[in-house]
Amino acid sequence: MRKTAEALWYVGPGHAEIRSEMLGKLAPGQILVQALYSAISRGTERLVLAGRIPETEFERMRAPFMGGSFPFPVKYGYSAVGRVECGPDELRDRIVFALHPHQSAYILPADAVVPLPDGLPPARAVLAANMETALNAMWDAAPAAADKIAVVGAGVVGALVAWLCGRLPGVQVTLVDVEPSRARLAQALGSDFAEPDAAPRDCDLVFHASGTALGLATALDLAGEEATVLELSWYGAGEIAVPLGGAFHSRRLRLISSQVGRVAPSHRVRWTPRRRLAAALNLLDDSRLEALLSPPVRFHELPNRLPHILAPESGALCPIVVYPEPESVARPHEV
Repeated sequence: MRKTAEALWYVGPGHAEIRSEMLGKLAPGQILVQALYSAISRGTERLVLAGRIPETEFERMRAPFMGGSFPFPVKYGYSAVGRVECGPDELRDRIVFALHPHQSAYILPADAVVPLPDGLPPARAVLAANMETALNAMWDAAPAAADKIAVVGAGVVGALVAWLCGRLPGVQVTLVDVEPSRARLAQALGSDFAEPDAAPRDCDLVFHASGTALGLATALDLAGEEATVLELSWYGAGEIAVPLGGAFHSRRLRLISSQVGRVAPSHRVRWTPRRRLAAALNLLDDSRLEALLSPPVRFHELPNRLPHILAPESGALCPIVVYPEPESVARPHEV
């Protein structure tokens, strides 16, 4: 018996639709996963929806198990949690995380999923991809005990970086954002908060995750003598002005990039992406992180709701997609 699934496709600038597709037969070494939740990456998926992935990045920006090709049509997404319906006994009925687009059910190689740690709520587990990005940034930046750290941009990745930095002894971590309401998020995660004009200067380390030119200018302004500014934002096909005049050179600042596509050089010899993802899931064992989760949206409402969810002014942090439980489970043949 074959099983039909439904998937979200970005089909043109500002437009998405849900398409049906056949999953086919389950081959040896594969599993069938019924989706429970997925997370929308507001920064990246905003660029996908707008068709602003640069042509030079079409291949590098392909997500695991992505369908179609940039710019359109494309099935995109990389943070999914579901229940294994068919597969090896050790995985059957387990709740797992996968780097998979928004889809109601999917067939994957068994080694492409990571079981959730015991006790981790499935809805919170959708933060794993963002936590993996934040963890990689920590390895790239190498913050130290007692450092004075600023994180510019209180989105999901920036907030997770601030939360991770705050676990180091003696650090002073300030989450910086133009939106005053983000102060409640900072408080929930145990960080200080400041708007840009009131943020502490002369920081030992600054992370930038706002995705704006003004945010990057703020990050450079907050960095102390010979400090590092770690750039986590990705601007797609856009171009921004970087203020490298003034005291940038005289203060000998370092502006470096961080990107989750590869394990940070400091850990690349010893760590695989799968080991890093498993570590990210374990790091989610803190109920305070649920402050990052926005109210859920039903899967079938996505085509109509996405333009608002992805708009910069929406204020959403991590929108969760909820999938309906199937009325009956039609399991494909195992070969």
